[in-house]
Amino acid sequence: MTLSKIGAICTVQHRPLEGTPKTCAVRRTATGKWYVTIACEVDAQPLPDTGERLGIDVGLTSFATLSTGEQTSCPKFLRTDEKDLKRTQRKLSAAAKGTSERAKRRQIVARVHERIVHRRTNFAHQQSRRLVNRCAVIVVEDLAVNQMVHNHCLAKSIQDAAWSQFTSHLAYKAAYAGRQYVAVNPAYTSQTCSQCGHRQKLTLAQRTFACPCCGLTLDRDHNAARNILTLGLQRLGLVPRSPSTCAWE
Repeated sequence: MTLSKIGAICTVQHRPLEGTPKTCAVRRTATGKWYVTIACEVDAQPLPDTGERLGIDVGLTSFATLSTGEQTSCPKFLRTDEKDLKRTQRKLSAAAKGTSERAKRRQIVARVHERIVHRRTNFAHQQSRRLVNRCAVIVVEDLAVNQMVHNHCLAKSIQDAAWSQFTSHLAYKAAYAGRQYVAVNPAYTSQTCSQCGHRQKLTLAQRTFACPCCGLTLDRDHNAARNILTLGLQRLGLVPRSPSTCAWE
């Protein structure tokens, strides 16, 4: 590969280039690895229409709950490797500043962080690809994650879940595959009955939604996912804008 103002460099190509190359970025990670990222302009390649429509509610108990009731468990990559991370950070703190030993231990800490990031990114890619291949219409929550992490009790878990990364992967994969992707305001989706439209207050500890009007009893995340789907279909004009409309039927 030959780069402008740099010259010829040896690379291990991950996959053949598609489309027309536009930009190239060279970066070095904290673990000393070099990566070349090439952005290409490509044409969309629509997938066959499956006719399936899904609403997705993300959370900390379950990473994603679909409007069909299916749930994906939250892998919690940071929590899983937290013991290794603390151990390597203690050894780093014990090393004297400016020594080669401290530099080696800094590399070890960086490798643990890199491993967590790679696992999280791989998970987001796999989940988003599975949903894009499956659904013609995908509706998600338009979450203000930057504001949500101000809650110091949940900040680490929210950042570990990486909802923004997941939804960004969903958005560009859906556009490339010709799918309809919609992000809706999630306000009151957990507190509104997805069958009759009745609204009632729920605390975070209440994991089941029980409607006193129509008798509907559902997991609160499942109920929210159905409401999210209805809002998305209303925005697309696929169902009437009526609180009694059940898009999941």
